[in-house]
Amino acid sequence: MDFFEVINNRKTTNGPFDPRPISKEHQRILMESASRAPSHFNSQPWRFILIEDAKKRAAIADLAGRSMEKLIADGLFFERYRPYFRFSEKELEERGDGIHFDQLPGPLKPFAKQIMSPTGVEIMRRMGVPKMLGRDNRDLVAGSPLIMGVMLDKAEYIPGKLSGFYSIFGMGAAMENIWLTTHALGMGIQFISTPMEIPENWQQMIALLGVPDNLELMAVYRLGYVKEAQRRPSIDWSSRHRKRLSQYVFRDSCDTPESDDL
Repeated sequence: MDFFEVINNRKTTNGPFDPRPISKEHQRILMESASRAPSHFNSQPWRFILIEDAKKRAAIADLAGRSMEKLIADGLFFERYRPYFRFSEKELEERGDGIHFDQLPGPLKPFAKQIMSPTGVEIMRRMGVPKMLGRDNRDLVAGSPLIMGVMLDKAEYIPGKLSGFYSIFGMGAAMENIWLTTHALGMGIQFISTPMEIPENWQQMIALLGVPDNLELMAVYRLGYVKEAQRRPSIDWSSRHRKRLSQYVFRDSCDTPESDDL
């Protein structure tokens, strides 16, 4: 597969995966791809945990679903992330970033732009949207054949120190290698972010994964082979737009935006 094709087609998989297990060969390739990432003095501070056990995946899925339900019911999700929501193609074209809510249940469509307001949150509560999204989230995670936790070695990851920055930089590079590799292998990947949003739930996640004191759990992902025809979640979004060059590149000085036709 062409290298630039892999980069340009990299994406997050919001829908369900094929239930078949991820082959051990592909798991090995993912981990070896991560190991090729750059790191400060070749410190390789990343650590990974791969979870296939059905009971443990179900427990993680339940935690993710409960976290999603609480985030929506309490309005925390919309309060934190409203700057990234786009509700029209025109807005997407102008901004070039954020996520476009292009999949909503019929009864919610008239209230799309109001979902971030207290009134909108109350309407969603009455319609049972938090429970619906919690159920969708739980089902997506439970149906993922592989869950991956990403950790950093605390000997390197020291927040406030340069080694802490270097560790996060290296982890990001390792994760991008994994993300690109999933596409090359016919797989998908998605961040399981909801438990991280609620501190007590994140502590439960740490306990579920048995993370030792010398490691810091940084993120959890779900992985699987991509279905040819995917069923989209009840509420879903797209995020394929990108900023124009003039919006994020400068030439010689930060006073001079780069031309879009570079």
